[in-house]
Amino acid sequence: MPVNEFVVRVGGDTLEGGIIRTGEFLAHALARCGLEVFTFRTYPAEIKGGQAMIQVRTAEHQIFSHGDEVDILICFDEEAWEIHRQDFNPYGVLIYDSKFEPRNFPNTAVAYGLPFSEIAKTKLRNPLGKNMVILGAFSSLFGLPKEIFEQLIREYWGKRGEKVVNANIAALNEGFNEARKLEKRDPFQIEVRPMRDRLILSGNEAICYGAIAAGCKVFAGYPITPASDILEWMMEHLPHFGGTPLQVEDEIAAIGAVLGASFAGAKAMTATSGPGFSLMTEFISHAAMAEIPCVIADIQRAGPSTGMPTKSEQSDLYQAVFGGHGDVPRIVLAPSTVQGCFYVTVHAFNLAELCQSPVIILSDQSLAHRTETIAPIDIDKLIVIDREVYDPLIHSEDGKGYQRYRLYETGVSPMSIPGHAGSYTAEGLEHDEFGHPNWEPENHMTMTEKRFSKLELALRYSEYYPGFEGYRWYGPRQADVGIITWGSTAGAVREASERASQEGISVAVLHVSMLYPLHKEIVRRFIKSMKRVLLPELNYTGQFAHLIRGETGLDVVSYTKVTGVPFKVREIFEAIKELAHEAAVRGDR
Repeated sequence: MPVNEFVVRVGGDTLEGGIIRTGEFLAHALARCGLEVFTFRTYPAEIKGGQAMIQVRTAEHQIFSHGDEVDILICFDEEAWEIHRQDFNPYGVLIYDSKFEPRNFPNTAVAYGLPFSEIAKTKLRNPLGKNMVILGAFSSLFGLPKEIFEQLIREYWGKRGEKVVNANIAALNEGFNEARKLEKRDPFQIEVRPMRDRLILSGNEAICYGAIAAGCKVFAGYPITPASDILEWMMEHLPHFGGTPLQVEDEIAAIGAVLGASFAGAKAMTATSGPGFSLMTEFISHAAMAEIPCVIADIQRAGPSTGMPTKSEQSDLYQAVFGGHGDVPRIVLAPSTVQGCFYVTVHAFNLAELCQSPVIILSDQSLAHRTETIAPIDIDKLIVIDREVYDPLIHSEDGKGYQRYRLYETGVSPMSIPGHAGSYTAEGLEHDEFGHPNWEPENHMTMTEKRFSKLELALRYSEYYPGFEGYRWYGPRQADVGIITWGSTAGAVREASERASQEGISVAVLHVSMLYPLHKEIVRRFIKSMKRVLLPELNYTGQFAHLIRGETGLDVVSYTKVTGVPFKVREIFEAIKELAHEAAVRGDR
């Protein structure tokens, strides 16, 4: 009997109301049952109407992906069944509104039809309470204590008064009582375990908390899916931490405000998605030239142009690494988990301050809106770095006055803060050590080398920073199949590699979190130690594969997907098996 380990998906038209909220309540309720949860959602780009979906995977052990087959499918309408039945476990459970009958339903599965719409509209006179009716039925069918949903209802709607709370609890009870009339014919069950010491956060929320922990004092942004909730969170919460949030008129103004705040001595960041990131490119180049620390979170969506705003892709890598006019040094990091979003954000601020450079965080829609149960974060163990500030008593200038871009071995020069000792112009023109415009050939070469030398500092620091690993090697040091992975794809890769190992396939994984600058020698060593190397990523052109070929001179097998949704574990597992067969046929290393 599948106890405490299954995948639930909720689907329906957003006009029905509460599709995503239904899944969020399920995720939080399962977490309060002492279980681990991992969610994935996708929703329409239209303002109103269109099919939305949220998937919740739960287990008693750590989860790394959203799962493959859907064990319990909840359909608000017939269109949801037609869309999602291709992912439905043929031995699973369908819970559907009995206003329709599911076509092509597998005879090996179990279906429970209940009049959710009729109960909500006619009996309760509350059409928007349909999702609570469904949660009540879920509670009854699978043993999830109804009291947990009642707690969640009170927490979520409590501020709106007892009338709203009582209406939702009434809907919950109606669904619970209606489902009790059914004969349970499926094997799925929830058994409550002791509460774990866990947080449940989304990727975007974790980025916000990471920014606060790192000391962010200014956030400037403009609404853009799927990064808008970072702006919304910062607007509400940053003032409580002594910071200043700004919603500005566009993305150009956002990055301009960030650079102005950083020039004035404050740690500052912005968050955007592909189209907004494009608009920020000129200012990112200026930040590199003027050596102004800043953090930019690019929450990638499917593109190009406006593309598919609510779908996921890993296709901004070229722009993050190469976008800019002239040679523009920058640092690019990619989290792969919700907890990783927190630590990568702290590390991004540390690197920005340490190297006085722009640092880009590449997340994506699936990771941004994913919720996971994560272990509590010990803030006291975090290392937070502040920029080196100019002090004339410490930084001797040999009587020449303040030299903002003075040459040091690390490439980093102390910054002055306006109103304190030392003054300079953060010039966009090429400049000498004092910051004065200078376009002599030798000076340009010297200053370019200075700016790029800080990337070596970033590599060295990232090797030792606690809580962040620029790379991580899983599995044997030599294998038939190696997999290089980055970003949100890493979870599915990890589960697929574990499945392959259980079937006797020799496989190793290199998970890369610092995409640029790249730990080239580690990547070379990994590729040379494997018979074949696979690189799955959510873009059409194999962007990280191209970057690795250019940086190392070695080849990998690019495996790409651009459907707007993440890889399934079985997709990567099948690719591993195919490469393992090719390696066996070749018979050489």
